[in-house]
Amino acid sequence: MLGGSTGDRFGRRRTFQVGLSVFGIGSLLCSLAPSTGWLITFRAVQAVGGSMLNPVAMSIITNVFTERAERAKAIGVWGSVIGLSLALGPLLGGLLVDTVGWRSIFWLNVPVAVAVVVLTARFVPESRAPRPRRFDPAGQLLMIVLLAGVTFGIIEGPGQGWGSPLIVGSFLAAAGAVIGLLLVESRRVEPLLDPRFFASIPFSEAMAAQ
Repeated sequence: MLGGSTGDRFGRRRTFQVGLSVFGIGSLLCSLAPSTGWLITFRAVQAVGGSMLNPVAMSIITNVFTERAERAKAIGVWGSVIGLSLALGPLLGGLLVDTVGWRSIFWLNVPVAVAVVVLTARFVPESRAPRPRRFDPAGQLLMIVLLAGVTFGIIEGPGQGWGSPLIVGSFLAAAGAVIGLLLVESRRVEPLLDPRFFASIPFSEAMAAQ
């Protein structure tokens, strides 16, 4: 969510390129990781870069393709590529791990990231929001607690036990973050996440489906 607001403020193309560069550097570092601990650390670097890509990519598409038909086609292609990647990624990754080794799945990202950075500079125009929203540090912090609590609880729950204090505490922290978001964001003039969106039934249903 911070990646989207950063693109609105500093430029969507620039943010996209920075995200790609960080992701590519993280991939290179992952391929050179000397231990599991370093691999996890470098994967976090990858995640920082990757988190800047999707929201900015959608903004770039809507900015470049202004006509409704062209925009719908571009979004359809974008969604199709994501779906195809989700289907082929595990198969290609498993093949590379079995034949070349696990480091190869990270090597593959590096030339792709370099190529896309160059192509973005060549073909994607820069764009910004006419009046970007102000940063919302409280909303960002609460959103991090919410997502981290839910994700940690779901992943570690089977191993730690769903009733363990650690897992229960992570879900309670996430629930507290939800309450905090409702209280804080409803009072801000320019909230990170406007609670009024969830008054729309189609929007809420789409979020629940995700």
